Amino acid sequence: MNTYRTLLHTEWLKLKHYMVFKLIAIFFGIGVIATNYIVYSFNKNVVGNMQGANMIGSFSPYNFDKTWQTTSYATGWLLMLPAMLIIILITNEFTYRTMRQHIIDGWSRLDAVRVKLAMVFIFAAVSTLLVILTALGFGLASGTSFSFEGFAHVGFFFLKALTYNLIAAFIAVWIRRTGFAIGLFFIYMGAENIISQLMDVWSMQLRSSDNIDLGTLGDYLPMSASDGLLTFPANPLKTMASSVMPTYNPWVIGAFALAYVLLFLWLIRRNVLTKDL
Repeated sequence: MNTYRTLLHTEWLKLKHYMVFKLIAIFFGIGVIATNYIVYSFNKNVVGNMQGANMIGSFSPYNFDKTWQTTSYATGWLLMLPAMLIIILITNEFTYRTMRQHIIDGWSRLDAVRVKLAMVFIFAAVSTLLVILTALGFGLASGTSFSFEGFAHVGFFFLKALTYNLIAAFIAVWIRRTGFAIGLFFIYMGAENIISQLMDVWSMQLRSSDNIDLGTLGDYLPMSASDGLLTFPANPLKTMASSVMPTYNPWVIGAFALAYVLLFLWLIRRNVLTKDL
């Protein structure tokens, strides 16, 4: 069995001159900063000037007590980019028979799945590091005192990034064709979002008409579970809306999110170890 260092070095040799990898990495990095600047600018120039600004104008999402949560939430909308990159990289292994050649050259199937899962974790970790640096920059620019309040949301972001990457990796090892796999990923993401919204409406109806509070049921789906943990900071408008929403149960949602991570880890491992390469 090869060491992780050997496996990752081999993967890096494939990546470092791969133009698609460079382009998606650049787009993601720029996108993180741009997205958060848009949120910052919108809150400052639009929300702050709205009628009723006396109520919400003091809300500053990038003050240090909120920057970790805001940056994590805003960046979460871009996680389809590293997930798409993972699909491309893994499906290329099947298209060009690279994984099969590695096994012919002495890798085990376990080596093959270990290195792909390691890349999934590394992509999630690098995305999280970028969130930390961006949140730190916006927090310093706010002129407020340094604080780690809300830093747990950075961990929620890592969980969301990991979930998206694992779902992408599972689709990639299952479909094994780049175009079909990317298409299925986005179709699934859209379909789950619609189903999640319908389940949330049902949750609200159960609470209002039958006095049954099961939480936000839409947050119990694979992608939505990690999405549900990553929320926008509390503000007056959000507080008013919460009066008609079911109870928010982060521990329950977190348990579902972790269970899905373990499920997809098992599914990916089982697929690579048992199916024809």
